[in-house]
Amino acid sequence: MPELIVILVIVVIIFGAGKLPEIGSGIGKGIKNFKDATKKEEEPKKIDDDKNDSSKAT
Repeated sequence: MPELIVILVIVVIIFGAGKLPEIGSGIGKGIKNFKDATKKEEEPKKIDDDKNDSSKAT
């Protein structure tokens, strides 16, 4: 916990308190986009796997 406080103090010193909401929203949007991109990449693989499984059964 003390390390986190030190990191937050350094961030406030570097960017200023006014920029923190902008930085937080930017990080949140980036994480959301990353999660969406990984979900979209996984779905076609599942469909391809289902096609391969059905072709092996025949």
